[in-house]
Amino acid sequence: MAVELCLLLLLFCGSTISEVQPIYKPPPGTLDFGFVPAKTYDTGAYHEPGAIGILFKIVHAFLYLVQPNTFPQDLIRKLAQQQFGNTQGDYQKPENVVLTLQAIYYEIGFIVSAALGLLFILLLPLVGLCFCMCRCCDNCGGEMHQRQKKNADCQRSCFATFLFVASLIISVGVLCAYAANQHLTNQVRGAKKLVNSNFKDLKIFLNDTPAQIDYLVSQYNTTKDKALSDLNNVGSVLGIRVQEQLGKEVRPALDAALTMAGAIRETKEALENVSVSVEVLQEGTERLHANLTEVKMHLSNTLNDSACNAAQAASTCNIIKNSLGQLSINANFSGLPGVSSQLAKVNDVLKIDLSSLVQKGYAAFNDTPDLVVNQTRNILSDIKSVLESIGSNITTFTRALPVQKILADLMVHLTQTEAYVQDYFPLVEQYDFYRWLGCLILCCMLVLILVFYYLGLLCGTCGYDKHASPTTRGCISNTGGNFLMAGVGFSFLFSWVLMIVVVLTFVTGGNVEKLVCEPFEDKNLFKVLDTPYLLNKHWKNYLAGIIFKNPNVNLTFEKVYSDCKENKGIYTSLHLEHLFNINELLNISMYTEDVALKIEHIQINLSKIILLDEIGKENLLNFSSSGIDGIDFSAYLTEINKSVTKVDLLSFANDLEARADQLPKGALENALKGHANNIRMIHNQQVVPLEQAMSTLNQSIRLLKRTSSELMVKVKNVISAVNAAQNLINNNASQVIVQETKKYVDTIIGYFEQYTEWVKESISMEVAACKPIANVIDTAVDIFLCSYIADSVSFCSPL
Repeated sequence: MAVELCLLLLLFCGSTISEVQPIYKPPPGTLDFGFVPAKTYDTGAYHEPGAIGILFKIVHAFLYLVQPNTFPQDLIRKLAQQQFGNTQGDYQKPENVVLTLQAIYYEIGFIVSAALGLLFILLLPLVGLCFCMCRCCDNCGGEMHQRQKKNADCQRSCFATFLFVASLIISVGVLCAYAANQHLTNQVRGAKKLVNSNFKDLKIFLNDTPAQIDYLVSQYNTTKDKALSDLNNVGSVLGIRVQEQLGKEVRPALDAALTMAGAIRETKEALENVSVSVEVLQEGTERLHANLTEVKMHLSNTLNDSACNAAQAASTCNIIKNSLGQLSINANFSGLPGVSSQLAKVNDVLKIDLSSLVQKGYAAFNDTPDLVVNQTRNILSDIKSVLESIGSNITTFTRALPVQKILADLMVHLTQTEAYVQDYFPLVEQYDFYRWLGCLILCCMLVLILVFYYLGLLCGTCGYDKHASPTTRGCISNTGGNFLMAGVGFSFLFSWVLMIVVVLTFVTGGNVEKLVCEPFEDKNLFKVLDTPYLLNKHWKNYLAGIIFKNPNVNLTFEKVYSDCKENKGIYTSLHLEHLFNINELLNISMYTEDVALKIEHIQINLSKIILLDEIGKENLLNFSSSGIDGIDFSAYLTEINKSVTKVDLLSFANDLEARADQLPKGALENALKGHANNIRMIHNQQVVPLEQAMSTLNQSIRLLKRTSSELMVKVKNVISAVNAAQNLINNNASQVIVQETKKYVDTIIGYFEQYTEWVKESISMEVAACKPIANVIDTAVDIFLCSYIADSVSFCSPL
């Protein structure tokens, strides 16, 4: 359909060319169809008059003084719509008289100028004839004597100055007229290059349009390839989408089961640590108790020595005796319950590798894309066939249309037109040469008259002698008078001819400027042409009547010209949707209906995915009934929170040694210090390991307490989450698949939508863009008629 639309556009664009500029740039994330191929065109419908343009502006200002009225749109409409009959009475109708008066009022400036010119044309030969007859009859002319007047010198100077200034003004006018004449000739000679440029662009257009059409058609492959790519990667596109939607419930459930498997292993390690730590603490506290008892006994024997009876040692020995009761154990681990039964049950639970079962569930769920690929292989093959058939249909339809014949016919007409122009252009240049020569002769006439005036003024000024009479004047003075009389004579002979040329060119050129060029520039001329029922009394819109045979379509000259000036496509400019609707021709349903139906029949069964089998669930239940929640954690924590001994043995030993230093030097002091060292050794060798075992027991017991807290509820929640996720896969996955399949269909169809929208945009703005139509109008009216002819003619006339 894109090809058909492009060819229909070609039929209507005829010999239109476009200075196409790439306008379509796809945003990120969409298909990139690139730019429609376009060549660079040479035609520039713009004229720069150069330095003489300043003089043209002066003429425009003069024309505004002569004709200050605005473009008479209403008057022209009425004149065009008014039907004058053949009887005398039709011309005398009141409405016709009013229109005539309005036209005269609008043209009053040119009428007055033409009347003055006609008066000059009539009076100048008549005055010259009378002057000549009077001279021949000796009834007028100079006298052979000279009357002396008081103001004769002043009067003579004023006349000479006035004639000199008038001659200067005429000289400037002659120079400007010559410049305008030469300017027009130069532009006519240069017009051939502009015409050739237009024909060259037309040929480029005819050769470039098929490439543009082929490019639009070929970009269907971009759409098809992208769709095929998504179809070939259905697992990574549709499968992953389904997996992501199901994974919102499946993955948290499997993560919880995997976390519980880790908790079982941590529980086993904690139970082992508790069992070992309790055994170590029980044995260690018994041994520590025996050693502390022995230390107390030896200390007691030492303190019973006679040395303690001395006055200096008695109080110290008594203090030490009183503190011996602190040398005993504080925590009793012998009464703590064992955890062997819980450990045995947990070991039975661990005989089944729950982590491996959960990983199998992960693996099965991660195989969702592969399941989608396997279960959609046949349907996707049919979809690919549909896409290939669409491309084949487009290619077949393209070859069936007579593109080459249409282009060949257009090229023949273009070649014939170019040959006709090339054949007659030398004739135009020849006629322009005659025009140039005629204008040059007229300018030379004026130059001859000016030469006589300048020579007369020069000789009269140089040979003037106020004391000489007319009969005694010198030769130079007489020659000056002869030159002046010759200038006057030639003025009577030729000035009226020059005035005829001036009147005709000024009235014609001025009206063309005011009635064509200025309204063309501000588009008022188009508004007049677009007046309903103006050019055809039965058609509301003349252009629409010609193109569509339907004058009610809102198609105007102004809109077409403006759109073409903006380089819009001819489809947009001429509103060709009234001939064929691009939206109907590019209806994507004809492309995507079969594709959508095929994709919507995709059925994906995920029931083979098993997240966690019954063995794994039973394993979780066995763990919840392992009995760890029955451990007497308070008994453990009570003993753990106690210190190993009632007193810090290091502090006791330091204090004992300090008190020994208070005793006199001797055996008692040394014995007490030996007991202090022995107590330190007991602390380092027995108390420190027991403290470490208590720390391990503390961590393990607290871990078991956290794990056992509402263990049954936690396990049931994990199993419920796994069952819910499994139920989603087995029973409700079809809804997710339907939703994601619809999104998948929308993605595939979206590629066709992008293609059709791009084709519409390209046809509207890039294919057969009609700026050359505006260029042709600008070239014919603005450049040739207004810039080349009207400006040059209007310029030399008033000067």
